[in-house]
Amino acid sequence: MATASTLTEQVLAGLRTDILAGRFQPGTKLRVSDLSERFQVSASAVREALNRLSEQGLAESLPHRGFRVTPLSIDDLQDLTRARVLLESMLLRESMRLGDLNWEATVVAALHKLQGLAILRSDGEVDADWVDAHSHFHHALIAGAGTTRLTDVAMNLRDRAELYRHWSRMLAGDSDRGVGAEHAEIAELAVARDEAAAEALSAHIERTTDALIAGLPELTPP
Repeated sequence: MATASTLTEQVLAGLRTDILAGRFQPGTKLRVSDLSERFQVSASAVREALNRLSEQGLAESLPHRGFRVTPLSIDDLQDLTRARVLLESMLLRESMRLGDLNWEATVVAALHKLQGLAILRSDGEVDADWVDAHSHFHHALIAGAGTTRLTDVAMNLRDRAELYRHWSRMLAGDSDRGVGAEHAEIAELAVARDEAAAEALSAHIERTTDALIAGLPELTPP
């Protein structure tokens, strides 16, 4: 029989996948009763999962009104982008300085797996396997720095940015962007210990922000 902790983890994994795949739009209300029925678990397991999602920045707790998917906002996006650029570029530089042959192999393997997957499924939705491989690739780039705490912070920020990355591609008309080529360039420069890798990673992160702001005029401040 599944434990309460196991049930919470199952709900958390399912909701996280749905949110990152764009099945719940930003700002959508997450009703405990609906989710409890959907996952066939208790309301307490759903609430715990939603609290965990809030800690990850993918959901928000509304006082006396439950939870919702984190809404999009230009101010939040710009602050998030700046934080990611500063932290991830620093960690990548440290990875290039300290990373060994195993780190290089991990980066190359993560890129290979990512390139073997299509972003979209046949039904037009983002493939959950691609989302996971994308996250693993970005983790591999910075893991060579040898600081678990900062790496965890960077990945939490990256998870929150995944909402923006998804809507940038789906709503901002950025589908022609050569994301695969960007990933390949970053990986190649990184394993070559080329300082330009950090610049390429920063540009990769910033392009998502530029595409979203340009393509979603409803987010532009009056």
